Amino acid sequence: MSNIKTVIPELLSPAGDMERFQRALYFGADAIYVGGSAFSMRAAPANFTAKELKDAVDAAHKKGVKVYLTCNTVPRNDEIDKLPDFLMESAETGVDAFIISDLGVMTLAKKYTPNTDIHISTQAGITNYASATEWYNMGATRVVTARELSLDDIATLRAKTPKELEIECFVHGAMCVSFSGRCLLSNYLVNRDSNRGECAQPCRWQYSLMEKTREGEYFPISEDENGTYIFNSKDMCMIEHIPEMVKAGISSFKIEGRAKSAYYTSVITNAYRQAIDGYLKNPVDSYKPEKWVVDEMYKISSREYCTGFYFGHPRDDAQIYYDGGYKRDWSVMAEVLHSENGRTVCRQRNRFFEGEKLEVLQRGVEPYEITVTDLRDENGEKIDKAPHPMMTVSFECDRNIPADALLRKAV
Repeated sequence: MSNIKTVIPELLSPAGDMERFQRALYFGADAIYVGGSAFSMRAAPANFTAKELKDAVDAAHKKGVKVYLTCNTVPRNDEIDKLPDFLMESAETGVDAFIISDLGVMTLAKKYTPNTDIHISTQAGITNYASATEWYNMGATRVVTARELSLDDIATLRAKTPKELEIECFVHGAMCVSFSGRCLLSNYLVNRDSNRGECAQPCRWQYSLMEKTREGEYFPISEDENGTYIFNSKDMCMIEHIPEMVKAGISSFKIEGRAKSAYYTSVITNAYRQAIDGYLKNPVDSYKPEKWVVDEMYKISSREYCTGFYFGHPRDDAQIYYDGGYKRDWSVMAEVLHSENGRTVCRQRNRFFEGEKLEVLQRGVEPYEITVTDLRDENGEKIDKAPHPMMTVSFECDRNIPADALLRKAV
């Protein structure tokens, strides 16, 4: 039998806009974190206006899903006066918590929005129980630990902090070359401040060396037979280690990626939902998710995977690999609107053809293959392909594919 106390961890998914938010909702997130119109660590996504945020919160709460708003940049003096209005306007939408890293911002949140929970961001660099406890004493209900902690470190932190304090940890996504996201490279190289939501991710560029007296002569950076690298961190993936994370006392499993695609949000949220639910049905130390769930990790745009610092300091070769680029092997062809009378109606996202085989991604079901037959446009006219973005088409199908499912194919 298991020696793990069965707890129900929260699945926390990212959303950079309303489309990604809806994907996280459909595929089973327990909570979703988003950015507002300012003070967010991801400036690239569209983020949410006050009205959009209110609509998102209302939709989430109807399904029992929580919404957390990031307010975790490092603000400058000229921004402080804008914070009270931003915090109060955001709190009025009903968000369940602010994600904060700056002590001054926390002080203002406690003053102006005392009824909204405060989560302390990984940007605060929490690496020990004393720091976590002090944040709790100042009013935080949750801390997001530094990515540099091992599972043993987290277990110790959990054991030595108030039981009411929630522990949130990243389980999937990009690993910054920095200390818990506090990167200086972007600001230095391209004047885009990573601590204010504008990171250009220069740690993932490809580099060569040039000796200062030999201008124009570029030398490859050679290591050994394992490959060549300077920065280029791998992505984290902990989907095969659910029991270990539960045992460490983690309250919330956080997926990185507010700037990533709606498809990424769909696939990763769905996979971790199945992995967590599978564990809760069979909470043993040896639990592993089904093969198809793990296979989903390789059907998104990603880098090679690692387990970060969770099992101790990474080995010397833990971040070495030959190809520093992303792998993009699958594309979304359409999103399903509804199915009725033996036909599936969908909205095209990429061109597909009559007779083409597509794979269906829907919540809680192993992906399955269908063949597009009797393809027709929205006027019922027969067509041999769906060439136009966002056009509505239908085709015969003997499966009742639900709304919001995705149709994809390998490319």
